Amino acid sequence: MRAIYCINPDCQRPYPQRWGDKFCNSCGASLQLVDRYIPLERLGEGGFAQIYTVWDEKTLTEKVVKVLVEDSPKALELFVQEAAILSNLRHPGIPKVDADGYFLVNLGNSLPRQLPCLVMEKINGQTLDDVLQQFPQGCPQELVLNWLAQALEILQELHKRKIIHRDIKPSNLMLRSPLAPLNNGDLVLIDFGGVKQFSSSHFRREPSSTKLYSSGYSPPEQMAGGSVGPATDFYALGRTMIEMLTGKSLLDLEDPLTGKLVWRNGLNVNPKLADLLDETVQEDMRSRPTSAASLQKSLAKISQPSPQKQFFSQLELFLRLWLGSVKQAFIYLTQALTKTILFIFKAICQVLLAFLDTTWSMLFTGVGAAFGTIFGMIVARQTNLDRQLTELLSHQLPSLFPNIQTASDSEIFLFVGAGLGTAWGLVVAGSFGQQRRFLVASLMGMIGYGFGWLVLQLMTPQDTTNGFVGMILASVSLLTLGLGLRSHHIVHAAIAAFGTAIIFTGLIVVGLPANVFNFFSPGWNHLLLRVTFFGFMGVSLSFCLGVSNYLIVPGLRFLGWR
Repeated sequence: MRAIYCINPDCQRPYPQRWGDKFCNSCGASLQLVDRYIPLERLGEGGFAQIYTVWDEKTLTEKVVKVLVEDSPKALELFVQEAAILSNLRHPGIPKVDADGYFLVNLGNSLPRQLPCLVMEKINGQTLDDVLQQFPQGCPQELVLNWLAQALEILQELHKRKIIHRDIKPSNLMLRSPLAPLNNGDLVLIDFGGVKQFSSSHFRREPSSTKLYSSGYSPPEQMAGGSVGPATDFYALGRTMIEMLTGKSLLDLEDPLTGKLVWRNGLNVNPKLADLLDETVQEDMRSRPTSAASLQKSLAKISQPSPQKQFFSQLELFLRLWLGSVKQAFIYLTQALTKTILFIFKAICQVLLAFLDTTWSMLFTGVGAAFGTIFGMIVARQTNLDRQLTELLSHQLPSLFPNIQTASDSEIFLFVGAGLGTAWGLVVAGSFGQQRRFLVASLMGMIGYGFGWLVLQLMTPQDTTNGFVGMILASVSLLTLGLGLRSHHIVHAAIAAFGTAIIFTGLIVVGLPANVFNFFSPGWNHLLLRVTFFGFMGVSLSFCLGVSNYLIVPGLRFLGWR
C-alpha cells in the first residue's frame, strides 16, 4: 500500500503517512489537497517551491504539484504569474496545466497558514542533465541538433506570446521517455518560475527585471537585473547545447581572463553549428539572434551527415540508449522487488507482533480474572462485610427494584473481585498501547463488574441468557473505558463488550446451559465454575480488544476517522 507525504514545510515527520488518512499524524495538516490530490513523494525543490508527485483521484493519474513555501509577496507574485501563463499555454513541449490547477491549501484548523499550489502534467522521463551522465565525452551532434530544433520551437511559441523563460539549462529540459532522443516532439521545457513578459517594441527599453538567474547559463544583463528579451533565452540555450556537445562544465570551458567559452578545439562538430552556438552566447545581447525564426532558418542550412554515417550514428545511439534503458529498468526492478520484500516482511512482523501482544494480554487477563474471583470469594465468605452487605441489599434493593431476585449471599464481592483482577491483568500486560493507569482501571473494573452484577440480578432468573449478555455488556464496556487506550475509546469499548457478549452467546447457542455457572448457589462448591467463567470472560475481552486495536481502529483511521 502506498504512503502519503505531508506538504507542510514545518512538519517534523512528513513521511510516511498512512494511505487513507485525512490528516498528518505528526503535525495535523491536511493530507488531501482540495479533496482531489494526494501527495505521494517529494521530487525536489525549484526556486521558492517544493515539488511533489501527487495522485489525482479524479483522473486516476499521477501529476506534479508545485508548492510555494517562500512567504514573501514577490515570490507569491512570481508563482501566480507562472500559474496564469502555464494555464493559457497549449504546446507539447510545455507541461499542461488545467484552468483550476492553481489553488490555496489550508493546512488545518490549528495551522492557519495557506500554501499556494500549482498542479501540472507529470513528465515521465529524463532531464538533459541525466542524459549527459550517459555521454561523459559529450552527446552526439545529431542528438544536440534534434534538441536544439525542438527547443527553438518551444521558444518560438513562448516569444510569440511575449514570454521569456529566463531559466533554460539542462536540468530544466526533459525528455518524455528514455528513447525520446530518437523521436521528434519529445523535448519539454519545465520550471516556469522565472517567466517574464517583455515588450514587443525593439526600441523601447523595459524597466529592470527581478534578479533571478542560474550561474553559468544566464547572460550578463539578467545577472545584473537589467532589461531582458528573447536574446536572454537564446544565450542560455546556446550555453546549454555547448555543455551537451562537450560533456564538460561551463566553468571549465570559460577563459579565466575574458570569460568567453573556449570549446571548439579538438571537438568534432559541424563548423556551421559551432558558429551558430557562438552567436547565441555573445556577451552583448545586441550581437545575438533576435528571434527563434532566424535561428531556425540558420539551423536548417546546416548540412546533414551522409546517409551511411547517419545510419551508423543512429544505430550507435540506439544501442547506447537501449543498454542504458535496460540498465535503468534492471535498477527499477531491483528496487521494486526490494521494496515488495521489505513490505511483506514488515507486514508479517506486524501480524506476529499483534498476535504475540494479544496472546500475552489474554494470558495475563485470564490469570488476573481468576485470582480476582478467588479474592472476591474470600472477602465474601471470610469477613463480616458479607453479612453487613447482605442485610443492606435485602432492605434497599427490593424498594428500588421490586422485581429483583435478591441473592442469598453477597455475590457482588465475587464480581467486584473479578473486575479488579481483570483490570490488573490487562494493565500489567501493558498491551494495545495503554497508558497503564492502574488506579483508574481498577476502579472502573470494580464499578463495571459491580454494575454488571446488578444487571444480572434484575434480569435473572426470568431471562437467564439475556441476563448474562447484559451483565457482560455493562461490565466489559465500563472496564474498557478506564484502560487509558490511545484513542477511539468508545469504539474499543463497544467492540470489546459486544464481541465478548457474542462469544458467550455463541457458546449458549451451541448447547452450553445459560445457568451452568449458577451464581445464585451458595458455597465453595461452584468456585471452579465461577473462576472458569470470569477467566474466560477476561480472555475473550483481551481477544476482542486485540481485534479492535489491530483491525477495526486501523480501518477507521484508513477511512479518515481520527
